Amino acid sequence: MSRNARRGALAAATVALTLTAAACSSSSGSGSSSDPGASSSGSSAFQAQHKGGTLKLVAHAAAGSFDPQVNYTLQYWQLFQSMYDGLLAFKKVGGQESFTVVPDLATAMPKVTNGGKTYTFTLRKGVTFSNGKALTTDDVVASFQRIFKVSSPTAGTFYNGIVGADACLKTPASCTLSKGVIGDAKAGTVTINLTSADPEFEYKLAVPHAVVVPKDSPTKDAGTKPLPSTGPYMAASYDPNRALKLVRNPHFKEWSRQAEPQGYPDAIDYTFGQTVESEVTAVENGQADWMFDAPPADRLNEIGTKYASQAHVNPLTAFWYATLNVNMAPFNNKLARQAINWAVDRSAVVRLYGGTNLASPACTVLPPGFPGHVESCAYTKGGGTTWKAADLAKAKELVKQSGTAGQEVGIVTQDDDVNKSIGQYLQSLLTQLGYKATLKPLSGNIQFTYIQNTKNKVQLALTSWYQDYPAASDFLNVLLSCASYHPGSDSSINISGFCDKGVDAKMQAALKTSQTDKASADKQWGAVDQTVMAQSPVVPLINPKMIDFTSTRVGNYQFSKQFYMLVGQLWVK
Repeated sequence: MSRNARRGALAAATVALTLTAAACSSSSGSGSSSDPGASSSGSSAFQAQHKGGTLKLVAHAAAGSFDPQVNYTLQYWQLFQSMYDGLLAFKKVGGQESFTVVPDLATAMPKVTNGGKTYTFTLRKGVTFSNGKALTTDDVVASFQRIFKVSSPTAGTFYNGIVGADACLKTPASCTLSKGVIGDAKAGTVTINLTSADPEFEYKLAVPHAVVVPKDSPTKDAGTKPLPSTGPYMAASYDPNRALKLVRNPHFKEWSRQAEPQGYPDAIDYTFGQTVESEVTAVENGQADWMFDAPPADRLNEIGTKYASQAHVNPLTAFWYATLNVNMAPFNNKLARQAINWAVDRSAVVRLYGGTNLASPACTVLPPGFPGHVESCAYTKGGGTTWKAADLAKAKELVKQSGTAGQEVGIVTQDDDVNKSIGQYLQSLLTQLGYKATLKPLSGNIQFTYIQNTKNKVQLALTSWYQDYPAASDFLNVLLSCASYHPGSDSSINISGFCDKGVDAKMQAALKTSQTDKASADKQWGAVDQTVMAQSPVVPLINPKMIDFTSTRVGNYQFSKQFYMLVGQLWVK
Protein backbone atom coordinates (compact mmCIF):
# COMPACT_ATOMS: atom_id res chain seq x y z
CA MET A 1 0.00 0.00 0.00
CA SER A 2 1.18 3.51 -0.35
CA ARG A 3 0.32 4.09 1.78
CA ASN A 4 0.52 8.16 0.44
CA ALA A 5 0.72 5.41 -0.63
CA ARG A 6 0.52 3.82 3.10
CA ARG A 7 2.20 6.82 4.88
CA GLY A 8 3.66 9.68 2.89
CA ALA A 9 6.06 11.63 5.09
CA LEU A 10 6.92 9.69 8.18
CA ALA A 11 9.53 11.20 10.38
CA ALA A 12 12.92 12.55 11.12
CA ALA A 13 14.42 12.50 14.54
CA THR A 14 17.42 12.94 16.74
CA VAL A 15 19.39 10.18 18.37
CA ALA A 16 17.94 11.23 21.71
CA LEU A 17 14.41 10.85 20.44
CA THR A 18 15.03 7.46 18.90
CA LEU A 19 16.78 6.00 21.93
CA THR A 20 14.35 7.41 24.48
CA ALA A 21 11.21 6.59 22.53
CA ALA A 22 12.40 3.10 21.65
CA ALA A 23 12.62 2.38 25.34
CA CYS A 24 8.97 3.23 25.83
CA SER A 25 7.49 1.70 22.71
CA SER A 26 8.33 -0.74 19.98
CA SER A 27 6.63 -3.03 17.51
CA SER A 28 6.53 -5.86 20.00
CA GLY A 29 2.86 -5.20 20.57
CA SER A 30 3.11 -3.53 23.95
CA GLY A 31 0.89 -0.58 24.73
CA SER A 32 2.32 2.56 26.23
CA SER A 33 0.95 5.77 27.62
CA SER A 34 1.60 8.50 30.09
CA ASP A 35 -1.59 7.29 31.75
CA PRO A 36 -0.48 5.23 34.77
CA GLY A 37 -3.57 3.07 34.38
CA ALA A 38 -2.79 2.14 30.79
CA SER A 39 -2.57 -1.52 29.89
CA SER A 40 0.99 -2.66 29.28
CA SER A 41 -0.04 -5.32 26.84
CA GLY A 42 -3.35 -4.24 25.34
CA SER A 43 -5.97 -6.24 27.22
CA SER A 44 -7.85 -8.90 25.26
CA ALA A 45 -11.06 -7.89 27.02
CA PHE A 46 -12.88 -4.61 26.38
CA GLN A 47 -12.34 -2.20 29.26
CA ALA A 48 -15.54 -0.19 29.53
CA GLN A 49 -14.02 2.38 31.88
CA HIS A 50 -11.92 3.67 28.97
CA LYS A 51 -14.83 3.96 26.53
CA GLY A 52 -15.78 7.44 25.37
CA GLY A 53 -14.33 10.77 24.37
CA THR A 54 -13.29 12.17 21.00
CA LEU A 55 -9.96 11.19 19.45
CA LYS A 56 -8.46 14.11 17.52
CA LEU A 57 -6.18 13.37 14.56
CA VAL A 58 -4.42 15.91 12.35
CA ALA A 59 -2.71 15.78 8.96
CA HIS A 60 -1.37 18.17 6.38
CA ALA A 61 -3.63 16.65 3.71
CA ALA A 62 -6.36 14.10 3.20
CA ALA A 63 -5.70 10.91 1.22
CA GLY A 64 -8.20 11.19 -1.60
CA SER A 65 -11.09 8.82 -2.19
CA PHE A 66 -12.69 7.28 0.90
CA ASP A 67 -13.88 4.25 -1.07
CA PRO A 68 -12.31 1.20 0.68
CA GLN A 69 -12.15 -0.78 -2.57
CA VAL A 70 -10.30 2.07 -4.33
CA ASN A 71 -8.15 3.87 -1.75
CA TYR A 72 -4.66 2.41 -1.43
CA THR A 73 -3.07 4.51 1.32
CA LEU A 74 -2.02 3.74 4.86
CA GLN A 75 -3.66 6.96 5.99
CA TYR A 76 -7.11 5.52 5.36
CA TRP A 77 -6.34 1.80 5.55
CA GLN A 78 -5.61 2.45 9.23
CA LEU A 79 -9.11 3.85 9.66
CA PHE A 80 -10.82 1.20 7.55
CA GLN A 81 -9.74 -1.41 10.13
CA SER A 82 -12.38 -0.05 12.49
CA MET A 83 -14.98 0.52 9.80
CA TYR A 84 -15.16 -2.18 7.14
CA ASP A 85 -14.99 -5.96 7.21
CA GLY A 86 -14.20 -8.75 4.79
CA LEU A 87 -14.74 -12.49 5.04
CA LEU A 88 -11.34 -12.61 6.73
CA ALA A 89 -9.25 -10.04 8.60
CA PHE A 90 -5.80 -9.55 10.03
CA LYS A 91 -5.83 -9.92 13.80
CA LYS A 92 -6.24 -6.55 15.50
CA VAL A 93 -3.32 -6.79 17.92
CA GLY A 94 0.18 -5.39 18.23
CA GLY A 95 3.37 -7.14 17.14
CA GLN A 96 4.00 -10.24 15.04
CA GLU A 97 0.54 -11.70 15.67
CA SER A 98 -0.90 -8.88 13.59
CA PHE A 99 0.15 -10.82 10.47
CA THR A 100 -2.26 -13.63 11.47
CA VAL A 101 -5.44 -13.99 9.40
CA VAL A 102 -8.64 -14.77 11.33
CA PRO A 103 -12.35 -15.18 10.42
CA ASP A 104 -14.27 -11.90 10.26
CA LEU A 105 -17.63 -11.87 8.47
CA ALA A 106 -17.14 -15.61 8.05
CA THR A 107 -17.83 -17.81 11.07
CA ALA A 108 -14.60 -19.74 10.59
CA MET A 109 -11.62 -20.03 8.29
CA PRO A 110 -12.70 -21.34 4.87
CA LYS A 111 -13.06 -24.96 3.90
CA VAL A 112 -10.48 -25.36 1.13
CA THR A 113 -11.09 -28.11 -1.42
CA ASN A 114 -10.47 -28.93 -5.08
CA GLY A 115 -6.69 -28.90 -4.73
CA GLY A 116 -6.65 -25.48 -3.14
CA LYS A 117 -8.87 -23.89 -5.78
CA THR A 118 -12.22 -23.75 -3.94
CA TYR A 119 -12.88 -21.75 -0.75
CA THR A 120 -16.19 -22.13 1.07
CA PHE A 121 -17.23 -19.67 3.78
CA THR A 122 -20.21 -19.64 6.11
CA LEU A 123 -21.46 -16.09 6.65
CA ARG A 124 -22.13 -14.80 10.15
CA LYS A 125 -25.75 -14.09 11.02
CA GLY A 126 -26.92 -10.85 12.58
CA VAL A 127 -24.32 -8.49 11.05
CA THR A 128 -25.87 -5.15 10.05
CA PHE A 129 -24.57 -2.27 7.96
CA SER A 130 -24.48 1.21 9.46
CA ASN A 131 -27.51 2.10 7.31
CA GLY A 132 -29.56 -0.51 9.16
CA LYS A 133 -29.66 -3.14 6.41
CA ALA A 134 -28.74 -6.73 7.25
CA LEU A 135 -25.65 -8.15 5.55
CA THR A 136 -26.42 -11.02 3.17
CA THR A 137 -24.61 -13.33 0.77
CA ASP A 138 -25.81 -11.05 -2.06
CA ASP A 139 -23.74 -8.22 -0.58
CA VAL A 140 -20.66 -10.44 -0.55
CA VAL A 141 -21.10 -11.50 -4.18
CA ALA A 142 -21.77 -7.92 -5.31
CA SER A 143 -18.70 -6.67 -3.44
CA PHE A 144 -16.40 -9.05 -5.31
CA GLN A 145 -17.95 -7.95 -8.60
CA ARG A 146 -17.46 -4.34 -7.53
CA ILE A 147 -13.69 -4.85 -7.10
CA PHE A 148 -13.55 -5.11 -10.89
CA LYS A 149 -16.33 -2.63 -11.71
CA VAL A 150 -14.53 0.18 -9.87
CA SER A 151 -11.15 -0.94 -11.27
CA SER A 152 -9.68 -1.47 -7.82
CA PRO A 153 -5.87 -1.03 -7.91
CA THR A 154 -5.34 -4.70 -7.05
CA ALA A 155 -8.06 -6.19 -9.26
CA GLY A 156 -5.46 -7.48 -11.72
CA THR A 157 -2.96 -8.75 -9.17
CA PHE A 158 -4.80 -9.88 -6.02
CA TYR A 159 -8.11 -11.10 -7.46
CA ASN A 160 -7.31 -12.02 -11.06
CA GLY A 161 -7.15 -15.68 -10.04
CA ILE A 162 -10.89 -15.85 -9.39
CA VAL A 163 -12.76 -17.78 -12.08
CA GLY A 164 -14.21 -15.21 -14.49
CA ALA A 165 -11.82 -12.45 -13.47
CA ASP A 166 -10.23 -12.28 -16.94
CA ALA A 167 -13.55 -11.26 -18.47
CA CYS A 168 -14.11 -8.75 -15.67
CA LEU A 169 -10.74 -7.14 -16.28
CA LYS A 170 -11.52 -6.77 -19.98
CA THR A 171 -15.05 -5.41 -19.53
CA PRO A 172 -15.48 -4.33 -15.89
CA ALA A 173 -19.00 -2.95 -16.28
CA SER A 174 -20.44 -6.36 -17.16
CA CYS A 175 -18.55 -8.30 -14.47
CA THR A 176 -20.56 -11.16 -12.93
CA LEU A 177 -18.01 -13.74 -11.68
CA SER A 178 -20.94 -16.11 -12.06
CA LYS A 179 -18.77 -19.19 -11.64
CA GLY A 180 -16.14 -17.52 -9.48
CA VAL A 181 -18.08 -16.17 -6.49
CA ILE A 182 -21.30 -17.97 -5.66
CA GLY A 183 -23.67 -17.11 -2.84
CA ASP A 184 -26.19 -19.53 -1.34
CA ALA A 185 -28.65 -17.45 0.67
CA LYS A 186 -30.47 -20.48 2.07
CA ALA A 187 -27.30 -22.16 3.32
CA GLY A 188 -25.68 -18.84 4.24
CA THR A 189 -22.50 -19.73 2.36
CA VAL A 190 -20.22 -18.08 -0.16
CA THR A 191 -18.00 -20.17 -2.43
CA ILE A 192 -15.02 -18.71 -4.27
CA ASN A 193 -13.45 -20.68 -7.12
CA LEU A 194 -9.91 -19.98 -8.34
CA THR A 195 -8.31 -20.94 -11.61
CA SER A 196 -5.31 -22.28 -9.69
CA ALA A 197 -4.26 -22.63 -6.06
CA ASP A 198 -3.07 -19.41 -4.42
CA PRO A 199 -1.28 -19.75 -1.06
CA GLU A 200 -1.62 -15.96 -0.55
CA PHE A 201 -5.35 -15.80 -1.19
CA GLU A 202 -6.35 -15.62 2.47
CA TYR A 203 -4.05 -12.61 2.90
CA LYS A 204 -5.72 -10.96 -0.09
CA LEU A 205 -9.15 -11.49 1.42
CA ALA A 206 -8.05 -9.71 4.62
CA VAL A 207 -7.15 -6.32 3.10
CA PRO A 208 -9.60 -3.43 2.54
CA HIS A 209 -10.01 -3.97 -1.20
CA ALA A 210 -11.91 -7.18 -0.37
CA VAL A 211 -14.28 -5.71 2.23
CA VAL A 212 -18.01 -6.21 1.93
CA VAL A 213 -20.18 -3.18 1.18
CA PRO A 214 -23.92 -3.03 0.41
CA LYS A 215 -24.95 -4.62 -2.89
CA ASP A 216 -26.48 -1.33 -4.06
CA SER A 217 -23.20 0.57 -3.66
CA PRO A 218 -22.26 2.64 -6.74
CA THR A 219 -20.26 0.77 -9.36
CA LYS A 220 -17.81 3.66 -9.63
CA ASP A 221 -15.42 5.26 -7.17
CA ALA A 222 -17.57 6.59 -4.30
CA GLY A 223 -15.04 9.36 -3.74
CA THR A 224 -16.03 11.68 -0.91
CA LYS A 225 -19.34 9.90 -0.21
CA PRO A 226 -18.43 7.19 2.33
CA LEU A 227 -20.11 3.80 1.94
CA PRO A 228 -22.07 2.17 4.81
CA SER A 229 -19.81 0.11 7.10
CA THR A 230 -20.18 -2.95 9.33
CA GLY A 231 -17.49 -2.19 11.94
CA PRO A 232 -17.66 -0.12 15.14
CA TYR A 233 -17.32 3.19 13.28
CA MET A 234 -19.05 4.88 10.36
CA ALA A 235 -18.24 8.10 8.52
CA ALA A 236 -20.55 10.96 9.45
CA SER A 237 -18.95 13.43 7.03
CA TYR A 238 -15.94 13.85 4.75
CA ASP A 239 -14.51 16.94 3.12
CA PRO A 240 -10.96 16.25 1.87
CA ASN A 241 -10.21 19.96 2.06
CA ARG A 242 -11.19 20.22 5.71
CA ALA A 243 -12.05 17.21 7.84
CA LEU A 244 -13.31 13.65 8.28
CA LYS A 245 -15.57 12.67 11.15
CA LEU A 246 -16.14 9.09 12.32
CA VAL A 247 -18.83 8.21 14.84
CA ARG A 248 -20.04 4.98 16.35
CA ASN A 249 -22.02 2.63 14.12
CA PRO A 250 -25.27 2.27 16.12
CA HIS A 251 -25.88 -1.18 14.63
CA PHE A 252 -22.49 -2.66 15.55
CA LYS A 253 -22.26 -5.54 18.02
CA GLU A 254 -18.87 -7.14 18.55
CA TRP A 255 -18.81 -10.62 17.01
CA SER A 256 -15.06 -11.27 17.13
CA ARG A 257 -12.62 -9.36 19.31
CA GLN A 258 -9.71 -10.69 17.25
CA ALA A 259 -11.14 -9.59 13.90
CA GLU A 260 -13.17 -6.48 14.75
CA PRO A 261 -12.96 -5.29 18.37
CA GLN A 262 -15.26 -2.69 19.83
CA GLY A 263 -13.71 0.77 19.60
CA TYR A 264 -12.94 2.99 22.58
CA PRO A 265 -13.47 6.60 21.37
CA ASP A 266 -17.06 7.73 20.80
CA ALA A 267 -15.89 9.82 17.86
CA ILE A 268 -12.76 10.31 15.75
CA ASP A 269 -12.19 13.78 14.31
CA TYR A 270 -9.56 14.01 11.56
CA THR A 271 -8.63 17.57 10.55
CA PHE A 272 -6.73 18.40 7.35
CA GLY A 273 -4.92 21.49 6.10
CA GLN A 274 -2.56 22.21 8.99
CA THR A 275 1.16 22.82 8.67
CA VAL A 276 3.39 20.21 10.27
CA GLU A 277 4.58 22.88 12.71
CA SER A 278 1.02 23.45 13.90
CA GLU A 279 0.43 19.70 14.10
CA VAL A 280 3.33 19.28 16.54
CA THR A 281 2.14 22.19 18.64
CA ALA A 282 -1.40 20.84 18.70
CA VAL A 283 -0.22 17.43 19.98
CA GLU A 284 2.08 19.00 22.57
CA ASN A 285 -0.75 21.21 23.84
CA GLY A 286 -3.30 18.41 23.92
CA GLN A 287 -5.38 20.04 21.18
CA ALA A 288 -4.71 16.99 18.98
CA ASP A 289 -3.97 13.41 19.97
CA TRP A 290 -1.87 12.22 17.01
CA MET A 291 -0.24 13.64 13.91
CA PHE A 292 0.10 11.78 10.64
CA ASP A 293 3.00 13.74 9.16
CA ALA A 294 6.70 13.95 9.88
CA PRO A 295 7.71 16.32 12.69
CA PRO A 296 9.85 19.12 11.19
CA ALA A 297 13.54 19.21 12.04
CA ASP A 298 13.30 22.32 14.21
CA ARG A 299 10.90 20.57 16.61
CA LEU A 300 12.77 17.30 17.05
CA ASN A 301 14.89 18.30 20.01
CA GLU A 302 11.89 19.24 22.17
CA ILE A 303 10.04 16.05 21.14
CA GLY A 304 13.12 13.99 21.98
CA THR A 305 13.52 15.51 25.43
CA LYS A 306 10.41 17.13 26.89
CA TYR A 307 7.92 14.89 25.08
CA ALA A 308 9.93 11.67 24.60
CA SER A 309 7.40 9.49 26.42
CA GLN A 310 4.82 10.44 23.80
CA ALA A 311 6.92 9.27 20.83
CA HIS A 312 6.60 5.66 19.64
CA VAL A 313 9.27 4.35 17.24
CA ASN A 314 8.69 1.22 15.11
CA PRO A 315 10.67 -0.41 12.26
CA LEU A 316 8.77 -1.01 9.02
CA THR A 317 8.82 -3.44 6.12
CA ALA A 318 8.73 -0.71 3.52
CA PHE A 319 10.81 1.29 1.08
CA TRP A 320 10.82 4.79 -0.38
CA TYR A 321 11.71 4.87 -4.05
CA ALA A 322 11.78 6.92 -7.22
CA THR A 323 9.81 5.71 -10.22
CA LEU A 324 11.34 6.10 -13.70
CA ASN A 325 8.81 6.10 -16.55
CA VAL A 326 10.16 3.47 -18.94
CA ASN A 327 7.72 4.58 -21.67
CA MET A 328 8.83 8.23 -21.87
CA ALA A 329 12.09 9.97 -22.63
CA PRO A 330 14.63 10.07 -21.15
CA PHE A 331 13.89 6.97 -19.09
CA ASN A 332 12.74 4.80 -21.98
CA ASN A 333 16.51 4.40 -22.28
CA LYS A 334 17.83 1.78 -19.87
CA LEU A 335 21.24 3.47 -19.64
CA ALA A 336 19.59 6.70 -18.45
CA ARG A 337 17.65 4.73 -15.81
CA GLN A 338 20.78 2.97 -14.61
CA ALA A 339 22.56 6.31 -14.44
CA ILE A 340 20.06 7.58 -11.85
CA ASN A 341 20.56 4.46 -9.73
CA TRP A 342 24.33 4.94 -9.80
CA ALA A 343 24.11 8.67 -9.09
CA VAL A 344 21.75 8.78 -6.10
CA ASP A 345 23.51 9.24 -2.76
CA ARG A 346 21.32 7.09 -0.51
CA SER A 347 23.11 8.44 2.56
CA ALA A 348 22.00 11.95 1.61
CA VAL A 349 18.40 10.75 1.38
CA VAL A 350 18.76 9.06 4.79
CA ARG A 351 19.89 12.38 6.26
CA LEU A 352 16.99 14.24 4.67
CA TYR A 353 14.60 11.67 6.08
CA GLY A 354 15.96 12.04 9.60
CA GLY A 355 19.22 10.16 9.98
CA THR A 356 20.49 6.63 10.42
CA ASN A 357 18.30 5.99 13.45
CA LEU A 358 15.18 6.27 11.34
CA ALA A 359 16.24 5.01 7.90
CA SER A 360 18.88 2.99 6.09
CA PRO A 361 19.97 2.98 2.42
CA ALA A 362 17.96 0.67 0.17
CA CYS A 363 19.41 -1.29 -2.74
CA THR A 364 16.57 -3.66 -3.57
CA VAL A 365 12.80 -3.62 -3.95
CA LEU A 366 12.30 -6.20 -1.20
CA PRO A 367 13.14 -4.72 2.23
CA PRO A 368 15.50 -6.38 4.74
CA GLY A 369 13.86 -9.06 6.85
CA PHE A 370 11.12 -9.60 4.27
CA PRO A 371 10.49 -12.92 2.48
CA GLY A 372 12.75 -13.22 -0.58
CA HIS A 373 15.11 -10.38 0.37
CA VAL A 374 18.72 -10.96 -0.70
CA GLU A 375 21.61 -8.81 0.48
CA SER A 376 22.55 -7.39 -2.89
CA CYS A 377 23.51 -3.93 -4.16
CA ALA A 378 23.84 -3.54 -7.91
CA TYR A 379 24.51 0.20 -7.80
CA THR A 380 27.20 1.02 -5.25
CA LYS A 381 30.69 2.31 -5.86
CA GLY A 382 33.21 -0.49 -5.62
CA GLY A 383 30.53 -3.20 -5.62
CA GLY A 384 29.34 -5.30 -2.70
CA THR A 385 26.18 -6.51 -1.04
CA THR A 386 25.33 -3.29 0.81
CA TRP A 387 25.26 0.32 -0.33
CA LYS A 388 28.45 2.30 0.34
CA ALA A 389 28.62 5.29 -1.99
CA ALA A 390 27.28 6.76 -5.21
CA ASP A 391 29.34 6.70 -8.40
CA LEU A 392 28.64 10.02 -10.09
CA ALA A 393 31.38 9.57 -12.68
CA LYS A 394 29.88 6.27 -13.85
CA ALA A 395 26.43 7.87 -13.90
CA LYS A 396 27.60 10.77 -16.07
CA GLU A 397 29.26 8.34 -18.48
CA LEU A 398 25.99 6.39 -18.81
CA VAL A 399 24.04 9.60 -19.47
CA LYS A 400 26.57 10.45 -22.19
CA GLN A 401 26.22 6.98 -23.72
CA SER A 402 22.44 7.24 -23.64
CA GLY A 403 22.43 10.52 -25.55
CA THR A 404 19.77 11.92 -23.24
CA ALA A 405 21.69 14.84 -21.71
CA GLY A 406 19.90 18.16 -21.99
CA GLN A 407 16.40 16.64 -21.90
CA GLU A 408 13.73 17.99 -19.57
CA VAL A 409 12.70 15.89 -16.54
CA GLY A 410 9.80 16.66 -14.24
CA ILE A 411 9.98 15.33 -10.67
CA VAL A 412 6.64 14.91 -8.87
CA THR A 413 6.62 14.72 -5.07
CA GLN A 414 4.23 15.39 -2.23
CA ASP A 415 4.44 18.92 -0.85
CA ASP A 416 5.30 18.15 2.78
CA ASP A 417 8.74 19.07 4.12
CA VAL A 418 10.36 15.62 3.95
CA ASN A 419 9.13 14.62 0.48
CA LYS A 420 9.85 18.05 -0.96
CA SER A 421 13.41 18.16 0.44
CA ILE A 422 14.19 14.77 -1.12
CA GLY A 423 12.66 16.03 -4.37
CA GLN A 424 14.90 19.10 -4.27
CA TYR A 425 17.92 16.84 -3.82
CA LEU A 426 16.88 14.74 -6.84
CA GLN A 427 16.37 17.92 -8.87
CA SER A 428 19.90 19.09 -8.04
CA LEU A 429 21.32 15.66 -8.84
CA LEU A 430 19.64 15.42 -12.25
CA THR A 431 20.90 18.91 -13.04
CA GLN A 432 24.44 17.72 -12.27
CA LEU A 433 23.89 14.82 -14.67
CA GLY A 434 23.03 17.25 -17.46
CA TYR A 435 19.23 17.20 -17.43
CA LYS A 436 16.88 20.18 -17.18
CA ALA A 437 15.08 19.13 -14.01
CA THR A 438 12.02 20.80 -12.51
CA LEU A 439 10.26 19.97 -9.23
CA LYS A 440 6.48 19.61 -9.11
CA PRO A 441 5.26 19.30 -5.49
CA LEU A 442 1.59 18.26 -5.13
CA SER A 443 -0.74 17.86 -2.18
CA GLY A 444 -0.67 14.39 -0.66
CA ASN A 445 -4.41 14.31 -1.30
CA ILE A 446 -3.86 13.98 -5.05
CA GLN A 447 -0.19 13.12 -5.67
CA PHE A 448 -0.50 9.34 -5.44
CA THR A 449 -3.36 9.05 -7.94
CA TYR A 450 -1.76 11.71 -10.16
CA ILE A 451 1.53 9.85 -10.57
CA GLN A 452 -0.32 6.63 -11.46
CA ASN A 453 -2.20 8.10 -14.41
CA THR A 454 -0.24 7.93 -17.67
CA LYS A 455 -2.22 10.91 -19.01
CA ASN A 456 -0.22 13.12 -16.64
CA LYS A 457 3.05 12.10 -18.32
CA VAL A 458 5.03 11.77 -15.09
CA GLN A 459 8.69 11.04 -15.84
CA LEU A 460 10.05 10.67 -12.30
CA ALA A 461 8.08 10.48 -9.06
CA LEU A 462 8.96 10.04 -5.42
CA THR A 463 6.72 7.58 -3.60
CA SER A 464 6.81 4.78 -1.05
CA TRP A 465 5.48 1.27 -0.51
CA TYR A 466 4.48 -0.51 2.70
CA GLN A 467 3.56 -4.18 2.76
CA ASP A 468 -0.05 -5.23 2.31
CA TYR A 469 0.85 -8.63 3.69
CA PRO A 470 4.09 -10.57 4.30
CA ALA A 471 4.87 -11.97 0.85
CA ALA A 472 7.44 -10.94 -1.78
CA SER A 473 4.80 -10.80 -4.51
CA ASP A 474 3.17 -7.88 -2.68
CA PHE A 475 6.14 -5.74 -3.70
CA LEU A 476 7.37 -7.16 -7.00
CA ASN A 477 4.17 -8.48 -8.57
CA VAL A 478 2.02 -5.59 -7.40
CA LEU A 479 4.42 -2.77 -8.25
CA LEU A 480 6.15 -4.07 -11.38
CA SER A 481 4.01 -6.64 -13.20
CA CYS A 482 2.19 -6.10 -16.49
CA ALA A 483 -1.10 -6.81 -14.68
CA SER A 484 -0.58 -3.72 -12.51
CA TYR A 485 -0.11 -1.37 -15.45
CA HIS A 486 -3.36 0.31 -16.58
CA PRO A 487 -2.73 3.26 -18.94
CA GLY A 488 -5.09 6.19 -18.42
CA SER A 489 -6.20 5.04 -14.97
CA ASP A 490 -5.71 6.63 -11.53
CA SER A 491 -5.31 3.04 -10.28
CA SER A 492 -2.17 2.00 -12.13
CA ILE A 493 0.10 1.07 -9.24
CA ASN A 494 2.90 0.10 -11.65
CA ILE A 495 3.87 3.77 -11.87
CA SER A 496 7.01 3.13 -13.94
CA GLY A 497 4.92 1.42 -16.61
CA PHE A 498 7.38 -1.49 -16.50
CA CYS A 499 6.00 -4.51 -18.39
CA ASP A 500 8.60 -7.15 -19.24
CA LYS A 501 7.17 -10.49 -20.38
CA GLY A 502 10.30 -12.33 -19.34
CA VAL A 503 10.20 -10.89 -15.82
CA ASP A 504 6.45 -11.53 -15.67
CA ALA A 505 7.03 -15.19 -16.51
CA LYS A 506 9.55 -15.46 -13.66
CA MET A 507 7.03 -13.89 -11.27
CA GLN A 508 4.34 -16.33 -12.34
CA ALA A 509 6.77 -19.22 -11.86
CA ALA A 510 7.55 -18.00 -8.33
CA LEU A 511 3.84 -17.71 -7.54
CA LYS A 512 3.30 -21.27 -8.74
CA THR A 513 6.26 -22.58 -6.73
CA SER A 514 4.90 -20.92 -3.60
CA GLN A 515 1.89 -23.23 -3.72
CA THR A 516 4.06 -26.14 -2.63
CA ASP A 517 7.49 -24.81 -1.59
CA LYS A 518 7.62 -21.35 -0.03
CA ALA A 519 11.38 -21.46 0.65
CA SER A 520 12.17 -22.17 -3.00
CA ALA A 521 9.68 -19.54 -4.10
CA ASP A 522 11.38 -16.94 -1.91
CA LYS A 523 14.69 -17.71 -3.66
CA GLN A 524 12.98 -17.19 -7.00
CA TRP A 525 11.58 -13.86 -5.82
CA GLY A 526 15.07 -12.80 -4.73
CA ALA A 527 16.31 -13.53 -8.25
CA VAL A 528 13.39 -11.57 -9.74
CA ASP A 529 14.35 -8.61 -7.54
CA GLN A 530 17.88 -8.61 -8.94
CA THR A 531 16.61 -9.00 -12.52
CA VAL A 532 14.32 -6.02 -12.04
CA MET A 533 17.12 -3.90 -10.60
CA ALA A 534 19.23 -4.65 -13.68
CA GLN A 535 16.43 -3.11 -15.78
CA SER A 536 16.24 -0.17 -13.33
CA PRO A 537 12.58 0.94 -13.58
CA VAL A 538 12.78 2.16 -9.98
CA VAL A 539 15.43 3.63 -7.69
CA PRO A 540 15.22 2.19 -4.15
CA LEU A 541 16.18 4.97 -1.74
CA ILE A 542 15.61 4.09 1.93
CA ASN A 543 13.98 1.61 4.29
CA PRO A 544 12.19 3.69 6.95
CA LYS A 545 11.03 3.46 10.54
CA MET A 546 7.92 5.18 11.86
CA ILE A 547 7.28 7.61 14.70
CA ASP A 548 3.82 8.01 16.16
CA PHE A 549 3.65 11.21 18.23
CA THR A 550 0.66 11.13 20.59
CA SER A 551 -0.80 13.41 23.26
CA THR A 552 -0.75 12.74 27.00
CA ARG A 553 -4.46 11.83 26.76
CA VAL A 554 -3.70 8.72 24.73
CA GLY A 555 -3.48 5.29 26.34
CA ASN A 556 -3.40 1.69 25.13
CA TYR A 557 -1.08 2.44 22.20
CA GLN A 558 -0.67 -0.71 20.08
CA PHE A 559 1.34 -1.05 16.87
CA SER A 560 0.17 -3.61 14.35
CA LYS A 561 2.94 -4.65 11.96
CA GLN A 562 0.22 -5.10 9.36
CA PHE A 563 -1.74 -1.83 9.63
CA TYR A 564 0.31 0.19 12.17
CA MET A 565 -1.24 2.12 15.07
CA LEU A 566 -4.64 0.67 15.99
CA VAL A 567 -6.63 3.90 15.93
CA GLY A 568 -9.89 2.50 17.32
CA GLN A 569 -8.13 0.91 20.29
CA LEU A 570 -6.69 4.14 21.69
CA TRP A 571 -8.01 5.43 25.02
CA VAL A 572 -8.77 9.12 25.17
CA LYS A 573 -10.96 9.18 28.29
